[in-house]
Amino acid sequence: MRLAPAFSRAPRPVRLAHALALALPLTLPLALPAAMAAPAQAQGRPAGVDDSNHIVAVVNGDIVTANEVTERARLFALNAGMRAVPEVVQRLRPQVTRLLVDERLRMQEVQRRRIPVSDADIAAAVAEIEQRNGMPSGGLAAQLRAAGVEPRALYDQIRTQIGWSRLVRQQLGAQAQIEPARVEEYLAARKARIGEPEYLVSEIFIPVDDPTAEAEVQRFVEDVTGQLRAGVPFPAAATQFSQSQSALQGGDMGWSRPDEFDPAVADVLKRMPTGAIANPIRVPGGFQIIALRQKRETGRDLATMVTLRQAFFPFTSPLDPQAPTAQQVQAVERARAMEGKSCSTVEAAARGSDRPADPGGPLRLETVQPAPLRNIVAGLPVGRASQPLITPEGVLVIAVCSKETRNLAELTPEQARVQILRDRVELTSRQLQRDLRRRAQIDMRS
Repeated sequence: MRLAPAFSRAPRPVRLAHALALALPLTLPLALPAAMAAPAQAQGRPAGVDDSNHIVAVVNGDIVTANEVTERARLFALNAGMRAVPEVVQRLRPQVTRLLVDERLRMQEVQRRRIPVSDADIAAAVAEIEQRNGMPSGGLAAQLRAAGVEPRALYDQIRTQIGWSRLVRQQLGAQAQIEPARVEEYLAARKARIGEPEYLVSEIFIPVDDPTAEAEVQRFVEDVTGQLRAGVPFPAAATQFSQSQSALQGGDMGWSRPDEFDPAVADVLKRMPTGAIANPIRVPGGFQIIALRQKRETGRDLATMVTLRQAFFPFTSPLDPQAPTAQQVQAVERARAMEGKSCSTVEAAARGSDRPADPGGPLRLETVQPAPLRNIVAGLPVGRASQPLITPEGVLVIAVCSKETRNLAELTPEQARVQILRDRVELTSRQLQRDLRRRAQIDMRS
């Protein structure tokens, strides 16, 4: 039986996260294209030009240099899978400069309030990134340098996000503790709306702190929207440019009802097809870019969830079905010997493979691709490995370890508590950022 390769680890994006409960969903390719691994001079540093000391902004006395902007623009390009050529870096400069100004404001407030963010915090975050992606210690820094990006650009971003998250939680104080009565009220309100439309939305929020700068901000968000429609991953853009706390989740707002959005956004959502990115929408405080990922009815989303184990036996040469090599025959025989075996046996056979034994479950059966593989998974009895599944690259054996039907739209008390806290964090973060901008002395220079 021939199948397209399934559940492969590569190429998979590197997911960056810091040590807090909040995720930092910046993504980096595991394998860098040759163009991205080119020397820095070919990626936005014209020969003979040293812009490291050129000042582009002064924020309450702290400077932002052109070199910082260039490094962060390269980091974003890497994150978004773009080639960090000079034209791309130049186009990103206005957006990245604004981002760094806001980060300066945030870090200044973190330092003013003496909220500690140690080098050990940064090291722990980097170690977590490397561990999640099977990278050796120091592998992330090496990958960044190979792409012409100084690791300091990433470390500074992580430091600011950790500090700001701690500051916001500190500012919340007792409000960070969600009362059981509030959770019950939230669940009761949701239950009363069963059957109403619900949307899975990602957002990018760009504030308008100065009414005289609204036209400039609008040009900024329109450029970001253009980049998204040109293929820049939404989580990458949200992480870099959004001033909403949802940026820490790549812009993910979770499942939300129309009444939880600004009326202008809700009106657009109702008319959007799934997968679309809306034009920037003016909302109180700024502009919002939204992407509609899914639709469903509140309280109703039945799904078959499965957990799997897989063992993959690779071929060392291209497969000719009419004349398999001895190694290929041996791989098929090893796989055949596992048919009907337990999940633990399949997991043990996968040790040392470049494909994980657990492909990332639980998985929604309806979304397993390709369709022939989905049909095989659906027909397998729980706890018994499949027959060998031959692909051009090797032989796959899979086992279904659990299978159950769940209502994914049914909210648990813990999920309700997390959503309430997220809303409070978001409101507090926006208020703090707006206050910092209003009080700041910012000198933008060409």
